[in-house]
Parts: sequence; structure tokens; C-alpha cells
Amino acid sequence: MQRVNKLSWVGSKKNFLDEISVMNVGEKVVLGRFGGNSTAGQYKNEDGCLIWCDENKDWEFVIILDAHCTAESAELVISTMEKNEHRFLDVFSFPVKELFASLNDLVLDIFQSESFIEECENVQGETACLFAFRKEKYLWWFSIGDCLLLLHHPELERLGEYHQNHRSFFEWVGKESTFNKEVPSYSMGVKELRTGENHIFMTTDGLVECPNTLYSDAKYIYRMFQDVDTNAVGVRKLLEDIQSKNVLDSTTVVSWVIQNDIDATIPSDGKNTVKR
Repeated sequence: MQRVNKLSWVGSKKNFLDEISVMNVGEKVVLGRFGGNSTAGQYKNEDGCLIWCDENKDWEFVIILDAHCTAESAELVISTMEKNEHRFLDVFSFPVKELFASLNDLVLDIFQSESFIEECENVQGETACLFAFRKEKYLWWFSIGDCLLLLHHPELERLGEYHQNHRSFFEWVGKESTFNKEVPSYSMGVKELRTGENHIFMTTDGLVECPNTLYSDAKYIYRMFQDVDTNAVGVRKLLEDIQSKNVLDSTTVVSWVIQNDIDATIPSDGKNTVKR
């Protein structure tokens, strides 16, 4: 029996203006939303997200979106992925050795289909979108635009590694879609999780562009999760901080922690070969 926890949302339906929302999706995943401060001039929320997770089969699939002009492009991406749910669930059941290449192919097949490109031509505006999927000890992503995927683990922190993708500007899906071009622009990758506790964090750019904060440096994001009882408390602390700093832009974050008990790759000499 399929037991998949599902949530989809677009800011055009519920904008969370001047309002913080923090909720759990399944047992691990925490979704945080803040629509921005009306006192700073905000009047709409064009973020969106889709979250599917299956505790029994031990995977999480998350998409976050940051649209502009209108939320129509975010609505289109979410509805399109939901229409293809059975195709994604089929791929999620593959062995990891072949899963991630198949997942890349599926996303590209959807975005490059004639029907999707035609639908993009009929929306107003564009959206950045970031996909992430975790199964066993691997984290996969597919990134278009400037949303961020971060990973925290003490071994990575010691070497200054947090960012898994990078903010890439002038990439979108929608009216002016990168997939309308002869060669589309996007990035993708797979990361082996380290042994122990891995904290996965995704965010739209409202968080990192908030004035009078240091969240453009990922280590300050993770400091908010130190000495808190739960992941949800850390997410709320982040959103309360940017609310107090009178942030204009909306922020959507998804945060979850994975305990990996499988040995991760280390150098053959058993030592860290990176000099700091």
C-alpha cells in the first residue's frame, strides 16, 4: 500500500502576508512560509512548493519555486508535476544505481515536451524552481534559477561546504523559459550524505536577501538550529528573525534531518586531504 505524504501550495492561494506558518509534512520534513511584511510594501506571494515523502520507503521529494510577475508559472509547474505523479513514483522505486539518471531524464522530458512549452507561452511571468530528492544515503537536485539547496554536516562544515547548488540568475520556467531555447540552462547533481546526521535545507531567496542579516552566508542559517529542541523550532526562529527585520520578499523554506548509518567515502589514507 502506497503511503505518501503530500502537500502542494502556491502563494496566490494563501499568501501568509505578515504571517508565519511552520508545519510538518510526514515525520521528517518541516515547511516554513512567510509572505513578507506589508509595512515594507509587500502585497503578494509568488512562492510555491510541492512535497512528497514516504517514510516506509525512506525517500523525500521536494520542489520549491520563486515566481515573479504572477504566480501562474509556479502553479503550472506544480500542476504539471502532479499530473506526472505516477511517473515519478515509478522512478522513485528504482535501485539508486539507476534512479538518479532516470530522474534527470524524466524532469527534462517533462520540461522539454511540446505540450509543456506551449502551456508556458500562455502564462504571465516566470519561476525559478529547485527539485531535491533523497533516498538512502544520496541527495539529488535539479536547479533552474536562484533557489538554494544547503547541506549541513560537521565534516562538511569544517571545510566550509554548505551549498550544493548555486544561485544562477536569468534562468526560469514560464513565459521566457530556458526550455524554449535551443539549449536549456540548468544544473543538477548528486551528493553522498556523510555518516551521521545530515541537515538538508532549501530556501527561496527572500531569506538570503533579508536586510540586516548575514544569511547570505549559510553558516548563519545553521546557527539558528543550534540548541533548539526540534527542526521546526529552528525554522520558526529564522522566519521570526526576518519578520523582525521588516523583510519585503516572501520566503519559503523546507528543512529536514537524515540520519545516515552507512559509511560514507573517505580518502584511502583515512585522513582529510583538504588543507585549511
